[in-house]
Amino acid sequence: MNTQIIDKLPFPDLSFLFTFKSAWANDAIDINAPVTGSQWDNAGIYKFPNGLVMAKNDANFLYLVLDVISDTGNDPGDYFWLSFDNDKNRSITSNKDINYGLWPNQAPKLARQYYLGPGRWTGILNTPSTSAVKMEFGASKWSDTPHKIWKFKILLSEIGVNLAIPFFTPYSYFGFRLHSPLPNITYDFPVNFFNDFSKLKKLELSRKPVIANPDLGPVIGSVGLIPTTKITGGRATTASNYFVAVTNAAFGGTLNLIGNRTKMSSLFAAGNTKYKMEIKGPGQPAFSPLVSAWTNYVWNGTDYVLQSFSGTDGNYVLPNPALDFSIDDLLIQFPTTGLPNGVHTIKVTFFVGAGNTPADSQLLDLFIDNHLPVVNIEKIKHGANEVSTCAIEQLGPAPDGFTFEITASDVEGNLLGVSFVAQAGNGQSFNLYSESYDVSKGNWAGFINKVVPVSNAWRPAFQCSYNFSLTASARTTNGYGYIGYANSFKGLTVLV
Repeated sequence: MNTQIIDKLPFPDLSFLFTFKSAWANDAIDINAPVTGSQWDNAGIYKFPNGLVMAKNDANFLYLVLDVISDTGNDPGDYFWLSFDNDKNRSITSNKDINYGLWPNQAPKLARQYYLGPGRWTGILNTPSTSAVKMEFGASKWSDTPHKIWKFKILLSEIGVNLAIPFFTPYSYFGFRLHSPLPNITYDFPVNFFNDFSKLKKLELSRKPVIANPDLGPVIGSVGLIPTTKITGGRATTASNYFVAVTNAAFGGTLNLIGNRTKMSSLFAAGNTKYKMEIKGPGQPAFSPLVSAWTNYVWNGTDYVLQSFSGTDGNYVLPNPALDFSIDDLLIQFPTTGLPNGVHTIKVTFFVGAGNTPADSQLLDLFIDNHLPVVNIEKIKHGANEVSTCAIEQLGPAPDGFTFEITASDVEGNLLGVSFVAQAGNGQSFNLYSESYDVSKGNWAGFINKVVPVSNAWRPAFQCSYNFSLTASARTTNGYGYIGYANSFKGLTVLV
């Protein structure tokens, strides 16, 4: 490979000055499709001496292209390394930070390994993964000359990124190696990155999907990423293929109320930037001011910088919607943990100019629930006898085994799922009982003292010390995903 000018880039090479920003992918990207397809339109771009990197992401995956314009040889010996600083501390953390490469003799299968230290790695991980790589040799929108193109689909959870955290711009640090045997050139970006993470490139991921305007509410467009048109009776239901898929979900945690972009632009252009936020809780006869303070990152042309917002007696001022914020059109961010459970009505009112004549308003009902489900392993029984925690219990011949009485209860009816497992040995897990929410359950409150298994006692596969773990998750969302779960466990040694 040799360094060359990328003539088709419509800007000078100033990319080293800027944070590399991924763009939102409204539809999942097919890395098997040619890179010239429209699915890469408007991708984030970062130029390096041998080509450029393109990036998009959705709520689950980072889609990355290494468009190696200068590698015009279609030889089979090419390989790459692609590393991420999972804990974002700009240094190599053993068994935390990850490196991707080609699986030996199984190209283009993607292999994963953890760093053990500078220039040292574990063996290839055998755990299943939906991350993938595809090599393409051909033209791209940046060069008509056929060349090497690597396309990646990287699971966000594997690189330490969680878009469900609503308080800051999600990001990662990355570096890569490209090797081509004809000619025998190895290029590292940045130099020596696999020994020193301090100069890795920062990649800021997008959490700003374009929600179709008909789905947005008239003033409060969405709660997080959930359109307010999908909220009925205070609970939200979205399509199963939506980037935040929820069913009959209550709300909790810290909430972001997002303005309708078209309406915000119209109000700002008319000079109607003053607005008031109010709230009325269960059984309350009148609204009271909703007072909060929050921060939001705004793009200054080089990087995102933190900006603070607050109001007086529930009154706030709308910032310019044309600015690029980490959370665009944010009307208010407020914690709900101090609110009583039940349906709360939020009211937003925009005023004409600086006066008190309403210009537009909206009421929004939200069922607030920050209570976690109640979980308990009530009894472990061997035959008719209850077994005490931490006991050593001898089983007779098969089919002798155990039954259990378990409780997973949510009085507000916002239970999402229940999982009861036995764990033993070298990370082995055995499912004893599981149940998930579906719409036929309505507002599912769970169960108390349920006997499991329903038929036949459970008999362990081998003699060992067992940990019985019961977990119940809440059907509560902060607008970016489900939040909240409770767990209970008991231990027992079983002799077989």
